[in-house]
Amino acid sequence: MTAYGQFCPVAKAMEVLDERWTILVVRELMAGSTRFNELRRGNPKMSPALLTKRLRTLERVGVVQRVEDAAGRASYRLTPCGEELRPVVEQLGAWGMRWIGELGVEDLDPHLLIWDIRRTVPLELWPRGRTVVCFRFGDQPPRTQQWWLCVQGDEADVCDVDPGFAVDAGVETTLRTMVELWRGDRRWSDALRAEELRVDGPSSVARELPRWLGQMTFAAVPRPA
Repeated sequence: MTAYGQFCPVAKAMEVLDERWTILVVRELMAGSTRFNELRRGNPKMSPALLTKRLRTLERVGVVQRVEDAAGRASYRLTPCGEELRPVVEQLGAWGMRWIGELGVEDLDPHLLIWDIRRTVPLELWPRGRTVVCFRFGDQPPRTQQWWLCVQGDEADVCDVDPGFAVDAGVETTLRTMVELWRGDRRWSDALRAEELRVDGPSSVARELPRWLGQMTFAAVPRPA
């Protein structure tokens, strides 16, 4: 950890939190990720070795607790100390949404987008039977162009290979447009009208899809004009 050599509590807190990726690991734990692979899916550009290092640091300072089940599988949870960071992370996210609105190409990651959608979809709004939505991002390379979201009952899963189920709706757009819709930067109706988004499927499903998918948690943050 970087030492600032100050008694100021802000400096002492930043000695723990300002290392690269640390606060994003905390964000993932707050969002419900507990397994190592889940934490990686929420930070897809972070190397496994660095994630291991950051988890060990957070465990050492008392922010994270590592627990092993009977089979020896590890999971990670925030301690009461770590939970106290929740309003800090929420305020950082709100500030970033309100004032840092410009997105570069390097900020657009389909892995993170689909993972974020999967863990926050309002499952209670979906039909109880299996519903499959296929996203196709025409501006992406073939390997990351298609994604499937499968929702059944109280479970949602995402795949980057065809799961073999019938598709109820297909969403064709660019990655940037889908990210902007997810963030609440623009509306579905505007993207449809501009022909930057197409939804294939029964009209009843296409009509409900924006409500079924919802938006990211920070989408409701008011923005300056």
